Amino acid sequence: MVPVTRGVNRPWYHRTMTQLDVLYRYEGHPTETAMFALGNMREVYGIRRIQLDEAWKTIRVEYDATRLTKPIVFQLLRSAGLQVAEELPLIPPQEPAPAVEAAPAQK
Repeated sequence: MVPVTRGVNRPWYHRTMTQLDVLYRYEGHPTETAMFALGNMREVYGIRRIQLDEAWKTIRVEYDATRLTKPIVFQLLRSAGLQVAEELPLIPPQEPAPAVEAAPAQK
């Protein structure tokens, strides 16, 4: 239920929040204890969403950058028992555009 003030719906998060996502690749299979700890990680003030992709072995965390930083999010994942291997870019590398030869100038 969204709190209502003077007939206007107010969101749960402030509009001044700086929302960031970070993507990590993990190794191994998360244990039951690690999965439980990841579920409890949502209780940390500033963590908005956690998405685990077991096929690609990645975890994506959406967080409030005014409350948390990347190193803190990384430490929270490690303390939950997840074997984080590396941070991945959210946007995959783009192939360079093919070079276009200039047409000769006409007189």
